[in-house]
Amino acid sequence: MITLQPFTIHDAPLLISKIEDERMLLQFAGPVYHFPLTAEQLETDLSDKNRTLFTIADHTGTTIGHAQIFLKEKTFLLGRILIWDENNRGKGYGKKVMQELLKYGFTHFDKETAELNVYDWNTGAIECYRKVGFAFDPEVRSEAKIDTETWISLNMKIHKNTFELQES
Repeated sequence: MITLQPFTIHDAPLLISKIEDERMLLQFAGPVYHFPLTAEQLETDLSDKNRTLFTIADHTGTTIGHAQIFLKEKTFLLGRILIWDENNRGKGYGKKVMQELLKYGFTHFDKETAELNVYDWNTGAIECYRKVGFAFDPEVRSEAKIDTETWISLNMKIHKNTFELQES
């Protein structure tokens, strides 16, 4: 069982401690944050009325990750999702986190579509998102540069009806 709990500034030190390097920060947060991650950067997100920040807890109540929902004009964007202990990966937590985020988003916001962005090389995450019902939007993509590499960010979307059909 996974639960989403409100993220507060008191949760910042734990999240910050999990971001080991610039590449990990870019993978987790996209190009908006700058390494090293700081409480000030997280406070900016906390003060944004269009953002909802969560800690992710496992069945024991232990914090195992972080996630955010960002309200856009027509959709809500799931992002900055991180399950930080690699031992917790491959256990279905990602799918459960996505389902909880979608449930929260479709319940709390008057939006018909949810979306997310994922780097094209992150095949584990892409597979997870597909299992939940996300599909690629070929019209939306972006690039981020790190070191000598260019990372391609792909967009995936899910309609509320698709999610509800999968939940029933």
